[in-house]
Amino acid sequence: MTAHDSATAPPVHTLAARSLRLSYGDRVVVDDLDVAVHPGLITSVVGANGCGKSTLLRALSRLLAPDSGIVLLDGADIAARRSRDVARVLGLLPQSPIAPEGITVGDLVGRGRHPHQRAFARWTADDYAAVAHALDATGTADLIDRPVDELSGGQRQRVWIAMALAQETDILLLDEPTTFLDVAHQVEVLDLLTDLRDEHGTTIVLVLHDLNLAARYSDRLIAMRGGRVHAQGAPDDVVTEGLVADVFGLDSVVMSDPVSGKPAVMPRGRHHVR
Repeated sequence: MTAHDSATAPPVHTLAARSLRLSYGDRVVVDDLDVAVHPGLITSVVGANGCGKSTLLRALSRLLAPDSGIVLLDGADIAARRSRDVARVLGLLPQSPIAPEGITVGDLVGRGRHPHQRAFARWTADDYAAVAHALDATGTADLIDRPVDELSGGQRQRVWIAMALAQETDILLLDEPTTFLDVAHQVEVLDLLTDLRDEHGTTIVLVLHDLNLAARYSDRLIAMRGGRVHAQGAPDDVVTEGLVADVFGLDSVVMSDPVSGKPAVMPRGRHHVR
């Protein structure tokens, strides 16, 4: 997502986890997990509630230190990197972020520029352009002077996405970015992320609850179950009736999405079992 000269290929950053064990207190959430994020692709992490999706994203972004194992950014331990250096490469939209009381939309989105600014330095033209583009891309430019705490849930979510976009990182991690959004805005956000992948080569990792949207918009899926990777690969290889039953405990029919050609899951439900 960083602005690059059109004649210069953007840098390729890598992100991976090896033998990862993650816990909250005495409760182990993720255990012995290996995963490699494919550069320049959209990867969605899916699974039932409590399987460790958000916990994995927190570890990949260095918000949660592993009990054991390692997270590697560009082949080096992410924990050993300076925070500002990590923030220039990797951006995170966490689940249910909290804005400072009274902050306006413009000020919140502008905070995405902090990793690129020197102490006490004035904003540059690039800073202003990045914020303007992020506001425009998320349809929030008309909210720039509004306090964030006065916005609806859907508006706030789009503003948080704008802040992540303003950071202009080459790797973007988003935990449930479509939360609070109606269907039209969900599609707009996922279309926007697809544009980032196609136009800038941005590596994007999402946690999504909607398996059909994940399959439609993702190049790869990571399906988790019980704190481990149950399956990973292209949507056509991962989304099967057997996997939906194993991971989600759901009896379903998997068919081809008439719009995207990707797999689509149709739950049977108790009243439609033949």
